[in-house]
Amino acid sequence: MTATTAPLVGLPPAPVPIEASGRRRDAARLLVVTPSSAVDVAFAALGEFLVPGDVLVVNTSATVPAAVPLEGPAFRRLGPEGLLLHLGTELPGGLRLVELRTARGFGSRPFPDARPGMVRLPGGGRAELLSPWPAVAREGPNRLWLARLDVPGDLLAWLADHGRPIRYGEPAEPWPIAAYQTVFATEPGSAEMPSAARGFTAELVTALVSAGVQFAPLILHCGVSSPEAGEAPQPERYRVPAGTAGLVNAARAAGRRVIAVGTTAVRALETVADDTGLVHPGEGWTELVVTPGRGVRAADGLITGWHEPEASHLELVAAFADPETLERSYDTAHALGYHGHEFGDFHLILP
Repeated sequence: MTATTAPLVGLPPAPVPIEASGRRRDAARLLVVTPSSAVDVAFAALGEFLVPGDVLVVNTSATVPAAVPLEGPAFRRLGPEGLLLHLGTELPGGLRLVELRTARGFGSRPFPDARPGMVRLPGGGRAELLSPWPAVAREGPNRLWLARLDVPGDLLAWLADHGRPIRYGEPAEPWPIAAYQTVFATEPGSAEMPSAARGFTAELVTALVSAGVQFAPLILHCGVSSPEAGEAPQPERYRVPAGTAGLVNAARAAGRRVIAVGTTAVRALETVADDTGLVHPGEGWTELVVTPGRGVRAADGLITGWHEPEASHLELVAAFADPETLERSYDTAHALGYHGHEFGDFHLILP
């Protein structure tokens, strides 16, 4: 934990998706913060803080049902539902980062006693746990493992048959995979939802486009980011198309703002930005860690959720706001009853 994040206290998680109460997703709350102000509005009011020509960079990765139960009686004895394997980031060479979790109701808890070896999965699947990740020593047990996955047929079809959304804690209800998709989701690949875009609805997107706001899509497939851990970001697969690079560069050249929707969009965008802030098309795996010391080069503002103080994502958020502004944001959100986590409220940081 750094000096930037130490004063902050995480927000309570939203217990259910906002649409469960009959409201649209853009009825969620949005705290709009600048160095001199903090304004509490509904997410649907986002357009009041944008101007024609502003560009919103959005992640179009779709969430997959990446939590799969392990098979075999030895695993069933370890909890009410045994163990789950969370399938995280796909790595070059066909390996994958995974996490073993103890199933608890509709959610899960940490399982610290993973060992190398083969585990059986439903439908004839198998996973071989190879070694902890990262390989360097760290405090406490290793949460993530390098694994070799072997499933029959197409992975996405296999997950559709045997997986469920990754859920932490012990949620009261098992929300379906649709609750973990954003309106921009087109290409399956994320283990967990790029949740900063969850407040957008088709109606809001239409209104913003009609007002002259532009959308620039990219892909970053999110890995697992359990709230119990504070590790550095994992390698994640990304793709920034030429059209998006051109749109961002044109906006910046014209003096318009580029606002990233989520830390995932920032990570992909900054991976392909050069030292001058010029964005280039590219794809591959990124290991970039954005911090206040490094700063951001291609984005002016950020829409994000409310991250836990120990989360590495918060270091990226702190690259957009000085410590005093960030502390004021969290204090204000607490006072106003904001919620965090995937179904929670939102934070817009502007210059």
